[in-house]
Amino acid sequence: MAGEENVKEELRSQDASSNLSQHEAAGHPHSWSLEMLLHRLRTDHTKQDDKFANLLDAVGEFGTFQRRLVALTFIPSIMSAFFMFAGYFVFTAQKPYCNTSWILAVGPNLSEAEQLNLTIPRGPNGNFLMCLMYLPVPWNLDSIIHFGLNDTDKCQDGWIYPDAKKRSLINEFDLVCDAETKKDTAHIMFMAGILIGSLIFGLITDKMGRYPAILLSLLGLIIFGFGTAFVNSFHLYLLFRFGISQSVVGYSISSISLATEWLVGKHRAHAIILEHCFFAVGAMLLTGIAYSLPHWRLLFLVGGALAVPLISYIWILPESPRWLMMKGKVKEAKQMLCYAASVNKKTIPSNLLDEVQLPRKKVTQASVLDFCKNRQLCKVILVMSCVWFTVSYTYFTLSLRMRELGVSVHFRHVVPSMMEVSARLCCIFLLQQIGRKWSLAVTLLQTIIWCLLLLFLPEGLKSMTILVLTLGEFSLAATVTVFFLYTAELLPTVLRATGLGLVFLASATGAILSLTIINQTPSFLPIFLCCVLAIVAFSLSFLLPETRDQPLFDSLDHSPQMRNKVKDMTPEDTSSDDMSSDDMSEEAAKNVILNAQILRLFPYPVSKPA
Repeated sequence: MAGEENVKEELRSQDASSNLSQHEAAGHPHSWSLEMLLHRLRTDHTKQDDKFANLLDAVGEFGTFQRRLVALTFIPSIMSAFFMFAGYFVFTAQKPYCNTSWILAVGPNLSEAEQLNLTIPRGPNGNFLMCLMYLPVPWNLDSIIHFGLNDTDKCQDGWIYPDAKKRSLINEFDLVCDAETKKDTAHIMFMAGILIGSLIFGLITDKMGRYPAILLSLLGLIIFGFGTAFVNSFHLYLLFRFGISQSVVGYSISSISLATEWLVGKHRAHAIILEHCFFAVGAMLLTGIAYSLPHWRLLFLVGGALAVPLISYIWILPESPRWLMMKGKVKEAKQMLCYAASVNKKTIPSNLLDEVQLPRKKVTQASVLDFCKNRQLCKVILVMSCVWFTVSYTYFTLSLRMRELGVSVHFRHVVPSMMEVSARLCCIFLLQQIGRKWSLAVTLLQTIIWCLLLLFLPEGLKSMTILVLTLGEFSLAATVTVFFLYTAELLPTVLRATGLGLVFLASATGAILSLTIINQTPSFLPIFLCCVLAIVAFSLSFLLPETRDQPLFDSLDHSPQMRNKVKDMTPEDTSSDDMSSDDMSEEAAKNVILNAQILRLFPYPVSKPA
């Protein structure tokens, strides 16, 4: 073999004794160099396992086409955050009083203060009661002033909002007194939409493709987002929020699937991190716009207008070639790859393009039931569902706790969003240095620490509590980013979106449970549950395999346990018998020979890489 002789000649030309003395002087004879070499060998081996990664390398690892694809995720991410959090800004706090305009019939010249003083009872603290009024009487104004009114009842003719500076859902649909709980109903309805949408869009994305699922979710954002500005009842508002939440979760699932399958290596992680950073930017943009607008309907009109350009994605968004290949659409997959290569000004070698063949087994029949049949996938879904439930429950609990402390809605979104951008950018370093598994563990450990601090902080330290709450949201933002990347890499192409949809179910459940518990239990219990859940999620995260520098697997018969065999490969595992295998490639043979030669040069025990 020509490659074999080249490797031998290159190794003979090296000064073995010089290398040996250098490593001995370092105190760790040649173990470091072998670890570096084995890392390269493992990386090369994974590329052999993932032939599609070789195709993407030939297309251009991160060329113009891939950069454009990543940029296309920015605007929808901004708009998703805009419509998702807009529901918090339409419930601006208002101080209502019963509408007692009946007294103006007998005293048309009464001032607003005099009207309230005559018709609204006061509480023990001397303030006017917001949900009670004096019943009207057929007296003249002098008699009312002289004798006063005594009989009270609930507000009969609606409410007035004398101190209102903005038009909100509260003063438009009178969501006060007995109807005040409808504000939480709106949040629960939004989470119910995420719950239903995760199932629907998970199935649509895997059955119909990433491209139509993204277009459908963007269309939903435009229709339901813009249409919310024209609702004429609170129940219709709930219906449109339900549609918006389905669109938001649908875009999240389909866009992450598309980015995961088009990008390789560190670029995949960077793309998802940037997408989440722009999600936080969308929350900050929303805060600025909501602060400046006087009417809640204008907020949705502006959002709908900003989302209209997303219609152009019909002509510029690509489909995933991995998904096309697994669905048997080989011709379309090749066309998509060739188009991407032409944009990157690359040429795909014909031998690589010929490797795009129909899958050995029919995978179009993959379904949710396969998660129960495959033990590894079942473990992934259960662990990630636990993690996502914990993250969602903890995030909403911390957010609601901050609201209880009287922090303004604008502060609750601007400051955490700014910190979330930095938290997600920190994930770039974490993911490169310690991988997906340990990054998830580190961010969960940070969450545990902040929750424990909250549990033992005295109630009087308001500023310190707000700081710890903000740091908790900082850690959770990093956890979410690592979680999405890690989950997408653990799932097969044929069920990637369905799996993401299943773990989103846990997210909606955690959010709904948080709203329920924090309103009906003592203040320490929700935070205590955050600590317990975070510890459980932290422990379970170690059950999952590492995916850094590992190939994506496309079908159910491509077992993820094969990754561990590559990961644990050492020089002792290589022998001359390996070279006799018929299916070994020339490059693999080179690696075996190289290991054997190094063992001859360095005849000392070799420590296994961590």
